[in-house]
Amino acid sequence: MNLYLRYVKMVFRCQMQYRVSFLLTMLAQMLIPFSVFAGMLLLFQRFHLLGSWQVDEVMLCFAVIHMAFALSECFARGFDMFAQVVSQGEFDRILVRPRGTVLQVLGARFEFSRMGRLCLSVVVMGIAVSRLSIAWNPLKVLSLVLMVSCGTLVFAGIFMLAATLCFWTLQGLEVVNIFTDGGREMAQYPLDIYKKEITRFFTFVIPFGMVNYLPLRYLLDRPGSMAWHALLPLCATLFLVPCVLLWRFGVRRYQSAGS
Repeated sequence: MNLYLRYVKMVFRCQMQYRVSFLLTMLAQMLIPFSVFAGMLLLFQRFHLLGSWQVDEVMLCFAVIHMAFALSECFARGFDMFAQVVSQGEFDRILVRPRGTVLQVLGARFEFSRMGRLCLSVVVMGIAVSRLSIAWNPLKVLSLVLMVSCGTLVFAGIFMLAATLCFWTLQGLEVVNIFTDGGREMAQYPLDIYKKEITRFFTFVIPFGMVNYLPLRYLLDRPGSMAWHALLPLCATLFLVPCVLLWRFGVRRYQSAGS
């Protein structure tokens, strides 16, 4: 952990050497989800309800998933950009260093400008929470924290799976964006507005429902929600187990791409 924090500190200092560029990029990263958020507000101006969900409830759902995605893009960017590492032969150097490959890839790249998306999400969450009549208790506060933190780990796991494929393809596959960008776009709305097959897939295979939809129902005291739903985000982190195992399998099967 100490080494990882050193990575973070070093990269942050490097990126802050060009502060104007950093701030402009951060602003651009904020405007991208803002356009999606504005479209959502226009949708509610026309239809008022999305299924049985009001605009403030969907705003909270939107904020949680975008906060998780922003944090994963910032701190797991090394896996997202891993195709370049493999194709340029740089992974060979990682293998001969006396540290784990996961730590080195995680520490290879951070993009703090992605915090623009995080800032917008914090604002949206603040507005949603202030307008919703949530009966807060320690378990609900813990659940909200787990929703964001465990959602970050789920996105990081998807990035790791995409990186693992590069051991065989040498290039990143655009199809993986179905589960990263596509998963984010779907999970920013309550999953029960989709067909049951889609809801089940994004709950039990890619566990966005466990980090967002089901705990959200508990926060809002929706019918059928139970207290143990608050801790479902912890179960979602089990998604990392096959991701790490597949990564290790890929590392053992890795053949040098040259330099």
